[in-house]
Amino acid sequence: MSLEWRGAAVAPDDEMPSPDAWEPVSVPGRPEQFAGAEAVAYETTFADPRDGSDAHTLLALHGTFAHTRVWCNGELLASHDAYFEPLRVRLPEREQYRVVVECRAPEDRFGGLHATDRLPAERRVPGVWWEASLETRPDPCVSELSVEPHVSADGDAAVEMSATVLTEEPLDDRVTLSLRPEGDVRGGGMMDRARVSTDDERTTVTYTVDVRDPSLWWPHDRGEQSRYVLRAKLGDDEHSATTGLRTVSYDDGLRVNGEAVPVRGVTLLDPTVEDVARAVEANANLVRVRAQGTPPEVVRACDDRGVLLWQDLPLSGPGSFDAERGRDLAARLDAAYARHPSFAAVGVHDEAVSPYADGLGSGFLDRLRFRWRAWRASYDAAAAESVAAAVDSVPTFPVVGPPGIDPDAATLYPGWQYGDAADLPWLCSQFGVGDVVAGFGAGALGTPDPGDSPGFDSACHDRRVDGGLDASQAYQAGVVRAVAETLRRRSAPLVVVDSLRDVGDAGMGLLAADGTEKTAFGVLADSYEPTQVVLTGTTPGTQDIVVLHDRPERADLTVEWDRNGDREQAEHTVGPFARVTVETLRLSAGDDVTLAATDGRTVVKNEYRISE
Repeated sequence: MSLEWRGAAVAPDDEMPSPDAWEPVSVPGRPEQFAGAEAVAYETTFADPRDGSDAHTLLALHGTFAHTRVWCNGELLASHDAYFEPLRVRLPEREQYRVVVECRAPEDRFGGLHATDRLPAERRVPGVWWEASLETRPDPCVSELSVEPHVSADGDAAVEMSATVLTEEPLDDRVTLSLRPEGDVRGGGMMDRARVSTDDERTTVTYTVDVRDPSLWWPHDRGEQSRYVLRAKLGDDEHSATTGLRTVSYDDGLRVNGEAVPVRGVTLLDPTVEDVARAVEANANLVRVRAQGTPPEVVRACDDRGVLLWQDLPLSGPGSFDAERGRDLAARLDAAYARHPSFAAVGVHDEAVSPYADGLGSGFLDRLRFRWRAWRASYDAAAAESVAAAVDSVPTFPVVGPPGIDPDAATLYPGWQYGDAADLPWLCSQFGVGDVVAGFGAGALGTPDPGDSPGFDSACHDRRVDGGLDASQAYQAGVVRAVAETLRRRSAPLVVVDSLRDVGDAGMGLLAADGTEKTAFGVLADSYEPTQVVLTGTTPGTQDIVVLHDRPERADLTVEWDRNGDREQAEHTVGPFARVTVETLRLSAGDDVTLAATDGRTVVKNEYRISE
């Protein structure tokens, strides 16, 4: 049932908000007129929505940022402090309802990117962001259903179910459970019954459903996205949830279902369903949703498209935080996303220290300065590691940050914040980083006249680029290609570019805010091809042609290279996850080099211009 809502900016206090005036707003949404408000109240009125077969009225809210309270006819019914977790409120029986929902900005460190200026103010409005609905249900009913899949090392699979039951009378009955493959997925289904006996109005039933002949879920570049639907039926009421079966672990690289999966990822700053499709177009198999919760429709899109999800805790920027609060949120985040087969990793503390090397060059003295500043940059990882320990279902990366603080996932910005892209091997060897890279890249304009854009370092950009839109995007593309291909040549098991799409008129995105491609998008798509042929550099001198093969099976390839119209080719067999040098070229400034490789079915191509 849809509702009409009104909203008002209010001062956060302990009482139910009573603003002087309300104005019509859309819920869910982020009303731009309230940008900058510390708290916003939302009001709706309606008559009893139940018909003769209904006994319960439920208000379902998802994405209530960030600390939320709900009143019904002046009575406080619920408080909530984790917007990535659904809020479902049972309303008392009334002929007429007046519901007030107050959402206020976080008062602790757990606002994530939405507590920073990296996102525009209109994206940070306290409110119900994702879903809002009014439901009526019979008595008794299953009001909530959560599931968590498990696959053992021996291949045995099960789905752990937890159902919340509402009843107005003492109940002694059974919940009928059925598990069936979704669509054309092969594999057996099952049906069973779990007893529910209670004198309480609300109780929880748990049950574990074994899965016969399980069909596993895979990333899109490795297999099918098999899923199952679990249904719980109690009397005339039925509730369902969709899940998938897979294992995910990290041991010198990410493993899905026990098999190595080299990760090529993109960061999402304002995640949408369209961004998941764009990630697939860029040959990415993972998205990192940075320092914020992921909307339900975006997680479902990851499940559908076979894209792994690196889900951050909403914690960003230097400074201490309440570890106990962090552990609570981490456990709840784990439970909220555990049913999704795409859920693959959790990051705890994003940007754990302030950048310390802005503006440093590539010379000997600049490297000494870099090492000195990195040595001075200190971070005590104990709190982040304790928070990470609260996550049971997927690998964790407690500390995300620059070299020098021993991060679990490094952010590397040579060619942008400091140095040149060619400094990447020195950074990796000097500081022992480069296996897990949570962010790399460079910024670029998305429009000819961007003005002041959130999260975009215009001073850094102007140090690098002397020119307009084309020069800006060309520079970004060069850095992205050089770093991405260097990391892949080094067999880095997990790399994530920062980022897929801008949130303003300029930024680190490979796409403008409206989804228009910058030059770097196509460059990254080429660099992220699972099998690709690359040149080790774009400067005059000796450069190698290298085949990168990130597939679990061997391949027989024909490799071709064209230098200024002079074409040659060779046949090569490459093994699983191999790096093979095909040829060495002596190149001069101004040379045009085109590389291609084919296995007889598909062709990949890369083009280079040798710089002065």
